[in-house]
Amino acid sequence: MLQNFHVRFFMFTGIISLLIFLLQQILPQVVHEKIWGILCFVAIMSYLIGFLSKLLLKSSPESLIQIKLLGMVLRIIASLVYITIVVMSGAENILLFISNFFILFLFFLVFDIYAFLANLRPISK
Repeated sequence: MLQNFHVRFFMFTGIISLLIFLLQQILPQVVHEKIWGILCFVAIMSYLIGFLSKLLLKSSPESLIQIKLLGMVLRIIASLVYITIVVMSGAENILLFISNFFILFLFFLVFDIYAFLANLRPISK
């Protein structure tokens, strides 16, 4: 079950990377120059939080709501810190940076929700 999460996550990240590359070639004006840094940050953050959530759920399945809420809070705090650091360091075109960041953030959030719901189906039977 845990291996399945790794494979799906890395396949999803690869697909997102391919879409970003294609979008850079077709419409470079809608992709920020720091998109690869954004992708790395969001992917690593999502992977670590997802992996940590799975480990915590294994040891304490009755704390499902608290673990998921902790993951969301950590994700939002880490994202706000990252955005603040990049913006304060003098990034150009801040609006494009923030919009690219939240698009990737939402893609990975939807993947996390999908993986979570797919994991609940076998438990509920």
